[in-house]
Amino acid sequence: MITCIIGIDGGASKTLCVVLNHQGQVLGRGEADASNYHTVGIKTAFASIESAIRLATQQASAKLSIESVTVEAICLGLAGVGRPRDREVVQGFVQQLLSSQTIPVTWALLPSNVVICDDALIALVGGVGKPVGVVAIAGTGSIVFGRNAQGNTKRVGGWGHILGDVGSAYHIAVSGLRAAINAYDGFAVTSLTITSLQERFTTHFNLSKFNYITDVIYRPGWGVKEIASLAPIVDQAAAEGDQVAISIIEDTVNQLAKATQVVIESVFTPDSQCEVVTTGSVWHGLSSIRQQFESSLVRLSPNAKVIWPRYEPAYGAGLLGLRSLGNRHASNRQ
Repeated sequence: MITCIIGIDGGASKTLCVVLNHQGQVLGRGEADASNYHTVGIKTAFASIESAIRLATQQASAKLSIESVTVEAICLGLAGVGRPRDREVVQGFVQQLLSSQTIPVTWALLPSNVVICDDALIALVGGVGKPVGVVAIAGTGSIVFGRNAQGNTKRVGGWGHILGDVGSAYHIAVSGLRAAINAYDGFAVTSLTITSLQERFTTHFNLSKFNYITDVIYRPGWGVKEIASLAPIVDQAAAEGDQVAISIIEDTVNQLAKATQVVIESVFTPDSQCEVVTTGSVWHGLSSIRQQFESSLVRLSPNAKVIWPRYEPAYGAGLLGLRSLGNRHASNRQ
């Protein structure tokens, strides 16, 4: 009998599932809609998780030429899972999966092989390849999370777009929109007054006048993700020399570097080497934001080494599931 491990990466925009064997090889992969139950509801979140697992296990079964796969460990790394109530909800998901008739799985789970965690941990494990290091996530939202070999953890950020998310795409976009509005109003909050952002947003939305931008930003259906999608406009302006946009990117770099320094100093000793994996759309901008971050962080934390992700978060979830079985062969892969 071939037994497998399931890893789930459930976020605010999509859900990914991977099926691994004991050597850490991916046998199947499935993708479905969002599964952050705080935003889409419990019923929809479960349906997305079930769908992703069904697609991944069907692919694995076909690859192995068997009717169904036997799963002995599962890790669900979901956005917004940070409190006891959240864990209860996800435990309910697991119970529903065990009785689901729509997925080709034979379950062989023990309680110790059901891992429930937030998406920052699986991003760290997937990015570094093991559960030790720091992950700096800068996408729609932002969070910096670290874990040492003793299991001590520290997080900075992750408070959402209203209370935090400094350094995120949402923060960059809102900062750019506010700068454009200030320019339009003739109200400078800094010594920098000339910016192309007003014109860029006007062109992007094909507006006859910039002040019609409120019709776009406040229209029904526009939320955090839609506003965050405007960050590349600010990033490109910075790359092309717009000083106001450059100052926004510099502020983003400083905030992310400082947050990462706090995490490093909280869980690692001063002489420890520490890998910092960067993940999220912000790091791929044109304004060299990642290079600036790396330079700034090395000045603050000389033993930090900034890396790109080695594996995706869903794979990190699979490694945590594999680790729960006591098999560390794949979890130590570099």
